[in-house]
Amino acid sequence: MTREITGAQSLVHSLEAVGADVVFGIPGGAILPAYDPLYDSTRVRHILVRHEQGAGHAAEGYAQATGKVGVCMATSGPGATNLVTPIADAYMDSVPIVAITGQVARAAIGTDAFQEADICGITMPITKHNFLVQSADDIPRTIAEAFHLASTGRPGPVLVDLPKDVMQSLTSVLPHEVWPPSLDLPGYRPVTRPHAKQVREAAKMISASRRPVLYVGGGVLRSRAAAELRILAELTGIPVVTTLMARGAFPDSHHLHLGMPGMHGSVAAVTALQKADLLIALGTRFDDRVTGKLSTFAPHARIIHADIDPAEIGKNRAADVPIVGDCREVVADLIGALQAETRPDLGGWWEQLNRWRGTYPLGYAEPADGSLAPQYVIQRIGQIAGPDAVYTAGVGQHQMWAAQFISYENPYTFLNSGGAGTMGYAVPAAMGAKVGRPDTTVWAIDGDGCFQMTNQELATCALEGIPIKVAVINNGALGMVRQWQTLFYDQRYSNTDLGTHPASSRTGVKRVPDFVRLAEALGCVGLRCETAADVDSTIEKAMAIDDAPVVIDFVVHPDAMVWPMVAAGSSNDDIRVARDIAPDFDYSGDAEVNL
Repeated sequence: MTREITGAQSLVHSLEAVGADVVFGIPGGAILPAYDPLYDSTRVRHILVRHEQGAGHAAEGYAQATGKVGVCMATSGPGATNLVTPIADAYMDSVPIVAITGQVARAAIGTDAFQEADICGITMPITKHNFLVQSADDIPRTIAEAFHLASTGRPGPVLVDLPKDVMQSLTSVLPHEVWPPSLDLPGYRPVTRPHAKQVREAAKMISASRRPVLYVGGGVLRSRAAAELRILAELTGIPVVTTLMARGAFPDSHHLHLGMPGMHGSVAAVTALQKADLLIALGTRFDDRVTGKLSTFAPHARIIHADIDPAEIGKNRAADVPIVGDCREVVADLIGALQAETRPDLGGWWEQLNRWRGTYPLGYAEPADGSLAPQYVIQRIGQIAGPDAVYTAGVGQHQMWAAQFISYENPYTFLNSGGAGTMGYAVPAAMGAKVGRPDTTVWAIDGDGCFQMTNQELATCALEGIPIKVAVINNGALGMVRQWQTLFYDQRYSNTDLGTHPASSRTGVKRVPDFVRLAEALGCVGLRCETAADVDSTIEKAMAIDDAPVVIDFVVHPDAMVWPMVAAGSSNDDIRVARDIAPDFDYSGDAEVNL
């Protein structure tokens, strides 16, 4: 005899069946039917967050740290719209999440009912796909399709909108022996295997090149291709640059690695791309933060562009050899094809690259007044916590310093908001990463501005037993905006002083909020460090605490800047290593590179 259950029960059974083990969410009226059977589940843990944005970023952090699909849940109307930012963030960075939202009853849709919002219409441009479920019988298939869509092809967010009456209506239990249900996704057939002819053409082009660069993007991490990338690089001896979204895909300590390219990339990485005669672009999209002024980017280079999303190939830069396919498959096939080719002669190229790398290493100036350098703080966190820890970052100066001064030796150890640049990402993403990898040390490197957007999730961490560690890089300002005001707006600091720093320009304001006291109010251990002499002992004190979240208020110099820098809209040829200081490239004696 077929047993009947509610649509809400079917939802929970379906989540269990697809392997979801954690949901980050907040209940509310329209989604409430789902929360009753969720209460009884022994296989799906629900983590009650303090804001839906935190739920979405936590799902992202979980997904990026584990490689599994992250799940977040919210009610209708404002609950659903609060998920829009993390959904957009996941879409930009190709993160597989499934967002489940409650919706008003079907009869009320379109009537401006209480807490009604057309979340499918709102999120249509920022999801791979979304579903408005019309029948409880469709719930198992829809959940299976959502997880399949989120995790295959180019990963990304999928939204499932569930009207309240659909969850309350009755349906039949889908037997485990017929799971998964038949998927109905006409037209969705992502190409994973590359075309052999294109791979052979790429191999010939690599063999004939003299100044090639492996330009590695986040797609290499999404396809789990780090091991294959290393084999390819060592086989050919080609230099590697890893974008912000690909940090950790290739070890920073490897002699073939030139660092991160882009607006705040290393001189060697940025200049190698500019002077290259061939770019092997893997899982990357020629983002404006990497290319600078697009018409001047890598002007002498031919392009091999491999990506699982055909829409990315040729979107910003025409490809001489386009390859559609999963990066892991592409790189593996390319390794095989290169066995039949002559290894390129890169002696002169490496001589020049090593000159640039040696002359213009990443560095920073210690503040003349003896105050704390933020770069030193972040560097020491990386050295003390080590390469096996996971680091998250928000957006701004602290994000760039975390990308520059922590050495990433392993994949999936640096999580950040790259495409959307979302303030408030770091703390909830760290929470999600720690839930997914509970035995790993997780540090959130956050700015004092970003931290104030989502720090309420520290209460979630305290109550749910998620002992993340947070380094607040407190320079008292919206740091990257202030840097631009310094460089481009005649030091007119309009609305960037946050009042969190002892040196605040606000009359009578000092430490509002006080991050140590705030941390303690949220159930965390609060620490403060203001001198270089105390940095190591403070970090080590935080490392020794494993039964509660820890927040460290690092009070740093307010005028520290991120260098190198390519100003927005400028050519990468105009890179500056410090204010008004450009590299002095001497190409004499190397006609191969003197372009």
